Amino acid sequence: MSPPVFRFAPSPNGYLHLGHAYSALLNFDLARRAGGSFLLRVEDIDVTRCRPEFEAAIYEDLAWLGISWETPVRRQSEHLARYREAVEGLSAQGLIYPSFESRSEIARLVAQREAAGPWPRDPDGAPLYPGAAKSLSPGQRQRLMAQSVPYALRLDMEAALASMNELAWQEHGAGPAGEHGLVNASPQAWGDVVLARKETPTSYHLSVVIDDALQGVTDVVRGRDLFWSTSVHRLLQRLLGIPQPAYRHHRLIEDASGHKLSKSTQATALRELRRQGVTPADIRRLAGLPDDARTTTGGC
Repeated sequence: MSPPVFRFAPSPNGYLHLGHAYSALLNFDLARRAGGSFLLRVEDIDVTRCRPEFEAAIYEDLAWLGISWETPVRRQSEHLARYREAVEGLSAQGLIYPSFESRSEIARLVAQREAAGPWPRDPDGAPLYPGAAKSLSPGQRQRLMAQSVPYALRLDMEAALASMNELAWQEHGAGPAGEHGLVNASPQAWGDVVLARKETPTSYHLSVVIDDALQGVTDVVRGRDLFWSTSVHRLLQRLLGIPQPAYRHHRLIEDASGHKLSKSTQATALRELRRQGVTPADIRRLAGLPDDARTTTGGC
């Protein structure tokens, strides 16, 4: 049996904070304890928000924490052709269609739908796609594309699930409501998810399952906020014919108000904590991880 492979996959769209440190250290500890490998992947497909200085800070912060990783580091921006190939394969199966509404137009459509009653939302709270792009003819789609109208490539969830047997995954951590063990996947709860856009031939959902498979990741250990995303990932793994890893969703590090630490809410960066004199050992204690990672893995 091959040694397990763990990974930490941040996006360089801001500086790492304590929540990132917890996830990275937990993965590193688990890999070291199991005699496995620890990989670092840079998820930099969002060209409008990802910046070189943030990527450089990731390496600096992780090294400061005492984390080492195998090289080379996989940078998603260098593998767009592979993601495009996967989209083309799904499209050839009739499972992809373009939608042309802008975000503001989608918001307007949702408001119209909600005038008649609640409109369904995905597990993250975002409204499901309310448009009718799936009913456009091939000719209409080609004309809009030829006019350079921006579009999103969506997975036809109904078609994708039409001949699909039950989907599930083995959860070794815990979900938001304590889900553990065999968990039934519910990809339909996400509606027709976006897998790529005109300007970007991939999305988080698509690239993460492809990367995990190509890198031989055996154990995905990530935050509980991504628990239900696993439903979409299991579906894509089945559609693309790639293996599923083991999943372990860990607790989230929260601020004083009980909200998840986030770059968007200006959570204190590791580099700022370092400037204040906080040590790597302090970070472990703040995150609730043991000092000696070789004797225990810490809690999820």
